[in-house]
Amino acid sequence: METDLEKIALFSATKQAENDRFRIFVQESDSEAVDRLVSRLNRSVTPRINCTDCGNCCKSLMILISDEDADHLSAHLQQPRAAFDAQYLEKGSNGTMIVNRIPCHFLAANQCTVYEHRFAGCREFPALHIPQFTKRLFTTFMHYERCPIIFNVVEELKTEMDFVRDGSV
Repeated sequence: METDLEKIALFSATKQAENDRFRIFVQESDSEAVDRLVSRLNRSVTPRINCTDCGNCCKSLMILISDEDADHLSAHLQQPRAAFDAQYLEKGSNGTMIVNRIPCHFLAANQCTVYEHRFAGCREFPALHIPQFTKRLFTTFMHYERCPIIFNVVEELKTEMDFVRDGSV
């Protein structure tokens, strides 16, 4: 089980071609079988990784925010929605909203200070529990070097699926 972000980043840099081949391999596999396998691996890996030792998602991701998310958190913070938006959000011309700062405003000592009220995208990350894994491979591999959970699930998935690697792990 690898949790060191520097080691994961170094390993990721050397495995780009292998991961490209693995994406194709997974896409050509039975989607429901892959979902069952990813779900099992996620249930095995996630409890062994302490996200507060890392916090890398909160330090590096831009999170899409819905109006419902913004309403909920602004109410929790007892802040008028307009003031909340001005302080914490950036709005695109098409109406999309994202947190206006990386790392996230609500991260302190690798912990979310609004954890029970966090945004939906934060609650779902790394999204390995969501069905149709094979349709989210681009996003999964975009976060492969960012998240120890994703990294370890993918590496175990390679083994479980008998994928031929480019070298040793």
